Amino acid sequence: MILCIGNILTPEELELIVSKVKTADFIDGRATAGWHAQLVKHNTQLPASSPVLATVRQVIGAALARHGLFQMVVRPHTIRPVTLSRYQVGMHYGSHIDDVVMQNPTMRSDVSMTIFLSDPAIYDGGELVIEGSQGEVVFKLPAGSAIVYPSSTLHRVEEVTRGERLAAVTWIQSLVRDAGQREILFDLDTARQALFDASGKTPIFDSISKSHANLFRQWMEL
Repeated sequence: MILCIGNILTPEELELIVSKVKTADFIDGRATAGWHAQLVKHNTQLPASSPVLATVRQVIGAALARHGLFQMVVRPHTIRPVTLSRYQVGMHYGSHIDDVVMQNPTMRSDVSMTIFLSDPAIYDGGELVIEGSQGEVVFKLPAGSAIVYPSSTLHRVEEVTRGERLAAVTWIQSLVRDAGQREILFDLDTARQALFDASGKTPIFDSISKSHANLFRQWMEL
């Protein structure tokens, strides 16, 4: 399932991150790419030792922990600390698939996530393109918004032709490995919450809650 999530970051958090990044030193993004992705990756990113990156990771980590929709969609077991990428004019990231195993910590990548940090009005190009069996889908979201999508998909970032694109990216190992099963749980959770809002705790709500809980129990991996 691909889902866009608005307002992952508050305006204050977004302003703090962008202001910190303005004074930070970036390195060649190929330093963290796999051997094949290095051939198509052309951007810069904050080095792991950067104190600015430490602040960004703290802010975004807290934001993800409190965001109910993110938790419901992804069902995170392990979230890798974010990487902050910058694309200036002429930079892009060609078609690639994310590594199956991520390090620091060692984890399986089930879900990929991009958090857009730049107002789309200040740059041209830089769209995230996700390739699938139905064709290509293009995303360029408002600053502070995010997109989550299966790490098993081919995707790319189009060349920036004006301005600068900032984004934070991360990967999640989910408690539920299968994307289709995660979508079923999300649909059930959405339905039971809507039912509760409309009618309160009813026998039908209890029945849906039972099915949701037992499917989650059956599919969950720890």
